[in-house]
Amino acid sequence: MTRSDTVIVNARVLAMDPDRTRASAIALAAGKVTAIGEDAEIMALADTGTRVINAQGRTVLPGFIESHLHLFVGAGELDHLQLLGVVGFDALSQALRDYATSHPDLPVILGQGCDYDVVGRSLTRQDLDAILPDRPVCVLAADHHTAWANTLALERAGILEGRSLGRGNEIVMGNDGLATGELREFQAKAPVLALAGAHRIMAGLATGKDPDPYPSDEEFAADCEIMAKGLAHCARLGLTSLINMDGNPYTLRILDRLRRDGRLTARVKVPFHYASGSTLADLEIASEMAQQYNDDWLSSGFVKLFMDGVIDSGTAVMINDYPDQPGWRGEPLWSKSEFAAIATEADRCGLQIAVHAIGDGAVRRVLDGYESARQVNGPRDSRHRIEHIELIDQGDIARLKDLGVVASIQPIHAPGASDFPLQPTMNKIGQHRWGDAYLHKSLAEAGVPLAFASDWPVADLNPLRGIQSALQRPVYEGASDERLSLHDILAAYTTGGAIATHSETRKGQLRPGYLADLVILGGDIEAATPEEIGTMQVEMTICGGQIVWEKESAF
Repeated sequence: MTRSDTVIVNARVLAMDPDRTRASAIALAAGKVTAIGEDAEIMALADTGTRVINAQGRTVLPGFIESHLHLFVGAGELDHLQLLGVVGFDALSQALRDYATSHPDLPVILGQGCDYDVVGRSLTRQDLDAILPDRPVCVLAADHHTAWANTLALERAGILEGRSLGRGNEIVMGNDGLATGELREFQAKAPVLALAGAHRIMAGLATGKDPDPYPSDEEFAADCEIMAKGLAHCARLGLTSLINMDGNPYTLRILDRLRRDGRLTARVKVPFHYASGSTLADLEIASEMAQQYNDDWLSSGFVKLFMDGVIDSGTAVMINDYPDQPGWRGEPLWSKSEFAAIATEADRCGLQIAVHAIGDGAVRRVLDGYESARQVNGPRDSRHRIEHIELIDQGDIARLKDLGVVASIQPIHAPGASDFPLQPTMNKIGQHRWGDAYLHKSLAEAGVPLAFASDWPVADLNPLRGIQSALQRPVYEGASDERLSLHDILAAYTTGGAIATHSETRKGQLRPGYLADLVILGGDIEAATPEEIGTMQVEMTICGGQIVWEKESAF
C-alpha cells in the first residue's frame, strides 16, 4: 500500500459513512483518505516520512461543509464594528463613538449586527445624528437586509431625498419628504456602502456583475488579501468546503489567484447572482462560469436569486397577512411568470438554482417555478435549493420532497436558539403560525435533504455554535419539537452539504478514496453538552491532505 503522508491515531473517528461509522485511526496520502480502521493497522502504513498525529481521544470528523455563506462580504466585515448584543441608546452610542475614535480615517463608520429593536424601536437618522453628526454612519441589521444611516451618510450618498429603486427595495421616507434613515434591501443600502469603498466586495451580492469601474491591479491585490483573511477565518473553524451565496466572475478570479499562489485553503463554489435587472441572456455568464471553473477546489454551476426579504422588516413574502400589518403580505422580487421563466431556462442550461425564500409565500412561489421547469424540461437530478425556509405551509413540505429540492437551513437563525432574540420575529409571524416556523425535524422526517449553514456574516460562522443552536433551540408554544439528534445535525453539516453539491461520492464522509478533508476537535463531541460543543475549539483542519489550520501546541 502507498506510504501515508499523515496518520491520525487514538481518535474518536465519526466517519459519517453508513458502512463504517466509527474507527480510531485514519491514513491520508496524495490528498485522499487511503485507509480507516484501528490504531495498529493504520500505524503499519506509516514510515519515517509520515506525520503521526495522536488525537488523544478527540473527535475526528469530515471537514465541515458551510452550505450558505457570503465569503467576500464576511471577510470584508471582519474589521467592522460588531454590534450583536448591544442594547439601548447609551450602549449603541458608546460603541459607535469608541469605534469612530479608534478609526479616524474611515470614510464611513460601519456597524454590523444591529438589533431591529436596539433602542426599543426602529432607528432613525436623527438617532444616529445625536451620536455622530459629523461623520457618515451606517449600521446594518444582522440579517443584512436593513440598514440605518445618519443624515450625513444619506446626503453624501445622494439619497436623503429618496431615489427610485427596483421592486422590493425601499428608502423609507418620512412625512417631511426626507429619508428617515432606514434602508431596506440591497439597492437601498448600496449608495452608502459605496461611500465606504465596499462596492467591489458587494458587487456579487448587489448586481451579480463585475465591479464597475473594474479594479486596478493594486485594488485586485488588496481584494485578494481580504479574501485570504476570510479563508483563514474559515480554516480556524474547521470549514473545508464553502458554498458562496453571492457571486460574479470577479469573485472567482480572486479565488483563482489565491489558488495559483497556494493560498486557497478550502473548496469554494461560487454562483452567478441573478439580481434585479438581470435578463435571461445573463444566464450565459452563469454557463461560462460553470465551464471555466469546474473542479473540486473551485467551481460554479449554479444560479442564486432572492425571492423575498426577511420577517423582521416585513419584506418576507407571506401567504397570509402579517399580524401587525393587515393587508400586507410582502412583495415578491419576481412575479410568478418571471421566476418560472428564469427557473426553466437555468434548468435547461443544466444549472442548479438556489433561491432565498424566507416566507411561506416565497417558498411556494419558488416551488411553483421549479415545478414549471420540470414540466417543460423533464425531470433530472437538479437538486435545486431553497435557502432558509423560515416559514412554510405544511402542505408544501411534500412538494419539496417530490421535486427533489434541498432545504438549506441555518440553525442559528431560529429565534431564541442562540444570538437572535425571540422578538420581534415571533410576533411578526404570529403565534398561530409558530407550528410552521423553523422546521428542521419535520423536513427531515419528510425525506427532504438538509444542508446546514450559517449565512455568515448574518450569523456566527462557527459550525460548532450552529450545532449547539440546533440542539437547544426552543420548542415554541403550540409547536412540535423540531430538534434533531446530534448525529443528524452532524450529517447536515457534512454529508448533507455534499449531497447538496452533487459531491457525495467524494466528500462529506471519511472513507478510502474520498477527499482528505477533515477536522480534529478539541474534545469528544458525543460526550459534550450543547454548551460545551458551542465553546469547543478546532485543533486542526486538513483540506486536500494539507494542514490549513493547526492550533498552537495542540499536538
